[in-house]
Amino acid sequence: MFNFDKRILYVILVVLVLSRIATRITNKDGLLITLVTLPAILIAITFHEFAHAFAADRLGDDTPKNQGRLTLNPFAHIDPVGFALLIVAGFGWGKPVQINPSRFKRNISMNKAEAIVAFAGPLMNFILAIITSVIMALMFKFNWFSNVQPKAYWLIVIFFLELALINIGLGVFNLIPLPPLDGSKILSNFLPYNARSWFERNSQIFYIVFVVIWITGIAGLIISPAIRGITRGLFTVIGNIFGMNLKGILQIFGL
Repeated sequence: MFNFDKRILYVILVVLVLSRIATRITNKDGLLITLVTLPAILIAITFHEFAHAFAADRLGDDTPKNQGRLTLNPFAHIDPVGFALLIVAGFGWGKPVQINPSRFKRNISMNKAEAIVAFAGPLMNFILAIITSVIMALMFKFNWFSNVQPKAYWLIVIFFLELALINIGLGVFNLIPLPPLDGSKILSNFLPYNARSWFERNSQIFYIVFVVIWITGIAGLIISPAIRGITRGLFTVIGNIFGMNLKGILQIFGL
């Protein structure tokens, strides 16, 4: 992923994660909320990377399958840095799925196939976010889990809310057109030949830009409004379809 010492990134992320956990522990039920969030992160990353592997396999490249990536086992898809960033900031990435474009079927151009594989991950996250919002609408409409204790009920609500937010965050973040994110692969495969060659030759510079924007918090300033806007829009639409005020749930949690 990077040509410089990644241990620096690991140290920074360990500090940030511990700081985030410590902050939550000092708040009421903060540790429980963190524990509820972790499964949501695993689901989002697992389905994201599985979608890449599935798309590549359907297009004729069996590389992900041979490497054990065509699975919903979360341990096959976790990247320590991306996982930690999801805990800290709500957006991140999984272990990249390797593909061999030369193995794609010849009924589609190689560039188009690569772009499809790259887009499959974010698309899966957006689909999961839609499914999650539908589940929440049905949960409130038909009073699911109404027989459980109030504290357990709100933890269930928080889980589904975090699942929606993390999937939207993962999808939006990975569409940023900077290596090694999916957006760079999508953009690259639609650029003219000369522009694509320049983009690939300077990929290491873009790697550094990528590291800088998320370490300095610039990524959060860019991505957070997009995540909030998409989440509010999605919950408004789904809520209107089912006659529920899902947007009110976001307001309760300050979103």
